[in-house]
Formats: sequence, structure tokens, C-alpha cells
Amino acid sequence: MAINIPKSSIIACICEGGAETTIMNILLDNQLLIFDREQLIDESVLPRTSVKEFERRYLRAEYDQGIIILRIIDSRSEKFKLSNVYTCQVEVINVITSPEIEMLIIVGQNKYDDFCKSNYKKPSDYCKSVLNLKNVKSPKFITEYFENPEFLVECIKKYNRVHKKKKNEATLYDLLKN
Repeated sequence: MAINIPKSSIIACICEGGAETTIMNILLDNQLLIFDREQLIDESVLPRTSVKEFERRYLRAEYDQGIIILRIIDSRSEKFKLSNVYTCQVEVINVITSPEIEMLIIVGQNKYDDFCKSNYKKPSDYCKSVLNLKNVKSPKFITEYFENPEFLVECIKKYNRVHKKKKNEATLYDLLKN
């Protein structure tokens, strides 16, 4: 799905967990995304919060232009319904990492087909049990595993090639610079 984020946009990048936050920070710090850290509210990736808390903390301020909310999440069904007063000035884009961000590790290990044939439902369980990689959800592990940002980009691109995504669904691949 093509995502267009003008350079003048203000972005709230909200991540589901520590692994997603770490991956977004690696990509941002290495200028590998279609937007820059300077475009982010507070120039940082924001932790997941309730809609009401987000509105209270960030949307009550005045902005010269509309805001784009990028939600980096693994659930397609998770709702983020803004109050009516904000819907005309805010665009919400869900970036889906389904089934879990740990799929990037599985792809990086060239084990995608093996995972698909296995009885494991959760990629994190597969990483722990089969690949013997502990703490795969921890920011420290993600930082060390993807210390080479180009390897992270390679894994995102490889996962995009093998994973069937739903029509009109954004993924991390869609946020990468060409």
C-alpha cells in the first residue's frame, strides 16, 4: 500500500511494544524511512496508550497542519477511535506487523518456510524453542540482532515478499525509503 507522508507532516508514531519501538528507532536513526525523526511529535516514538490519553496529551495543542498517527501494531482488529472533534484534522494509518514483529527474526534466519510448517502459532515461541533465541521481544535483543540496519531492511523486504498481506494494508515495508 502506498503511503504518502509529506515532509511538512506532523507524525505521532505509536508502537505496540518495546520490540516495535526499537525497530522504528533503528530505522529512524539511520534515515531509512519515508519520514524523519524531526517530523515526530517530541521527536520520538510514542508508547501505546489509550485514545483518550493520547488526545489529552497530544491533540489539545495547536498545530499548523494536520497530524498523521502511525500505529505500529500486530492486531488488525484493535480500534483507535478518535473523538469527533479530532477526526477531520488527524489521519490514522495502521501499520500491521502480523502475526508478530518476531517474524523479521525468523526471516532473517531463513526459517520462514520451516515456521509455516511448524505447529507454532506464535513466532516468539518458535524463536525461543526452535532457534534457541531467548528474550526476542526485548529491546536489547532487537538492538543487538539488528545492529546492522541494512540487515533489518533486508529482513523487512524479504518478509514482504513471502508474506501475504491484506489488500490496502500497510506494513513496515511501506514505510521504507525506496
